[in-house]
Amino acid sequence: MKIDADIIIVGGGLNGPALALAFASGGLSSVIIDTVPLATRRKPAFDGRAYALSLTSVRMLKVLGIWDAVQSEAQAMLDIKVTDGRPGEGAAGQFVHFDHNEISEGPMGHMLEDRYLRRALLDAVKASDLITQIAPATVEAQDITASHAEVTLDDGRVLRGRLLVGCDGRRSGVAMRAGIARTGHDYHQSGLVCAVSHEKPHNGVAYQQFMPSGPLAILPLTGNRSAIVWTETTERAGLINAMSDKDYMEELRPRFGDFLGKIKLVGKRYSYPLNLTVANRFAQHRLALVGDAAHGIHYLAGQGLNLGLRDVAALAEVVLDAARRGEDIGNELVLARYAQWRGFDTAALTASTDLINKLFSNDNPILRTSRIAGLGLVNAIPALRRDFIREAAGLSGDLPRLLKGQAI
Repeated sequence: MKIDADIIIVGGGLNGPALALAFASGGLSSVIIDTVPLATRRKPAFDGRAYALSLTSVRMLKVLGIWDAVQSEAQAMLDIKVTDGRPGEGAAGQFVHFDHNEISEGPMGHMLEDRYLRRALLDAVKASDLITQIAPATVEAQDITASHAEVTLDDGRVLRGRLLVGCDGRRSGVAMRAGIARTGHDYHQSGLVCAVSHEKPHNGVAYQQFMPSGPLAILPLTGNRSAIVWTETTERAGLINAMSDKDYMEELRPRFGDFLGKIKLVGKRYSYPLNLTVANRFAQHRLALVGDAAHGIHYLAGQGLNLGLRDVAALAEVVLDAARRGEDIGNELVLARYAQWRGFDTAALTASTDLINKLFSNDNPILRTSRIAGLGLVNAIPALRRDFIREAAGLSGDLPRLLKGQAI
């Protein structure tokens, strides 16, 4: 039987290429199947999308040889300020100030535009002799046998590998075809995403302001620009997203405030429905799920991509270590190590973001008073602040070697 690659990866967004590069670093071959044409993935124009990469995710990109290609375009997040507020009223008196100088490892993370990270990953994939990309292509069917995983593409081609990995998002076809159910609920919120330029420098400070309808994040990009992640009820978000750019900015300004001077929309605008969806299993015989295919959480903590990269690092380490021991990399017992490793971390982050959203996305006066008092308490206790900073930097928990900055 012909094996086309050690691993078949469905999904060519960010996690798929990162996973293929991690496997290649240990000598395993991959095929990435992507529904989006490569030319579309590589479009260089600024479109407003950006990611908050934790310190540990940056370490991983350094090991994989990606960081050097994007470092000059990344903006360090030196401080994070969290507060409670209402549109037009400004921030509440109490806030939490997370200063990167409180930990020794360096900045908590970096903001990086999608266009730079995606292009760097695609360039590295193209340069690898162990990775093949097939795009555009759609998986029409999959079959898992005792000896291999098999997928049939829309053009009739059949590919075989020792392991099939779904990196294909919250509506993962890999998971659905494998009969893996999901658990979750709708937040009845949508995220409005854009970028703005502003008169005054942000000085590397990120802001998270909790409004009654949901959190508003103002995240520093290079130059006098910031990425905006703005949560509203689904109904209200639909109305705002349908507005002209001028009216859209009139809605944003009272929420944003004037601390950075005049603001102007740059790039495109996006709207995403927000829900919680977690696969009931992260792995089974010859199959594993990574990133949003395994877990889609509320983005208020900005951890969506970081959580996916933690999956990448853990799965690559488990599989490469198994290969070196002569084990079958698709064996259910091997993949159970990955599922167990990632299960606790995912459950903890899912529960915490879900709870925070419920506590903060409302205008209950009793809860608001408690929230403001709680923020003041955290800000007054250095040990608590450091714990939150380490969590934001991705330094807590049982870290895979890639997240420690070590080769696997």
